[in-house]
Amino acid sequence: MTDIRQTALARWLQQQSGFETAKLDVASADASFRRYFRCQDSKGQSYILMDAPPEKESLKEFIHIAEQIRDAGLNAPEIHAQDLEQGFLRLSDLGEQLYLGELKQQRDNERLYSDALSALAVMQAGINPEGLPAYDAELLQFEMSLFLDWYLKKHLNYTPSDAESAILSETFAQLSQSALEQPQVFVHRDYHSRNLLKATHNPGIIDFQDAVCGAITYDLVSLLRDAYFVLPQNLIEDYVQGYYKLAKHSGLLNDDISPEQFSQWFDWMGLQRHIKVVGIFARLAHRDGKTDYLDDIPKVYYYLLKVSARYPEMQALHQLLEELPRD
Repeated sequence: MTDIRQTALARWLQQQSGFETAKLDVASADASFRRYFRCQDSKGQSYILMDAPPEKESLKEFIHIAEQIRDAGLNAPEIHAQDLEQGFLRLSDLGEQLYLGELKQQRDNERLYSDALSALAVMQAGINPEGLPAYDAELLQFEMSLFLDWYLKKHLNYTPSDAESAILSETFAQLSQSALEQPQVFVHRDYHSRNLLKATHNPGIIDFQDAVCGAITYDLVSLLRDAYFVLPQNLIEDYVQGYYKLAKHSGLLNDDISPEQFSQWFDWMGLQRHIKVVGIFARLAHRDGKTDYLDDIPKVYYYLLKVSARYPEMQALHQLLEELPRD
């Protein structure tokens, strides 16, 4: 059924030259309140329409960051029309070939990752994160608290003991400190296979409006320990060390940062992110009715178990994760 906002979006579009008879086709929805539609102008050129209810989502951040990414020479959507009051944008269409589908089909995966890693280095070296929200201790800790509130208490109906709560609290503090001691750079925040598109100017980059100034390894973890596509561990290690060299060459890392230090930063950043993601997936299911995200929790939990097992400092967390009830 066509809803009120979709009707208003169609009316707004059809008031623009070349779109008088244009129709809207559903393109996708994401984990927020945004929705996306595809349309064509009278010449057959395809565009994406974003519907972002202004009381729920701000478009100013999307517009600002899209300009920064494009100014860095990367492939983000160009904004062709906007109505901030209603929460509508008309964007260039970067296509439908998500990295996720291409990776699952094993279609030139090495090149796809190479392009994504190169683009990440350009973003981190070329975009000034000044003015972006800080990925500070408060935000890092809040994100991890979602695991406790939405996964343990809501999804599993499990209340941790005082000892278990203490383990989580200590772990959260360690992971926050690890993130904050890293070089702080532009962070896309969801740089993974569902937000990258195979394109002529590869990759097409979307869903960047929540960008922050944060740890250098955060987006690298999002890409290589993806919640939707699992890479073999040997490839992850190769890509991490390749990015370490690229980051040093780009001036993002000082010479005193060793490969071992960078790998630990990467692993511990992954623990922070995946603790958060498990909580977010549970929240999407129970608060927003998006239950498909529950199917992705086992992959993320797998990362948590594997990485926490490697570090003596994380043994208490590992044991807790092993003993928690699971679906």
